[in-house]
Amino acid sequence: MKWMLTLMLVLVTSACTHKVQVETKEPITINLNVKVDHEIRVKVDKELDDLFSDESELF
Repeated sequence: MKWMLTLMLVLVTSACTHKVQVETKEPITINLNVKVDHEIRVKVDKELDDLFSDESELF
């Protein structure tokens, strides 16, 4: 009987999830100013650099 109660308690508590809900009378306005600055760096292998160099006569 004791193991059955334990099993039921485990099953009942494992199905519970945490939920937090906030309600206000007035809507909340959130203004975000986001500046995205990025930098892209391209590394060329030495062989490719030589291939596209002015002395390679490829072009």
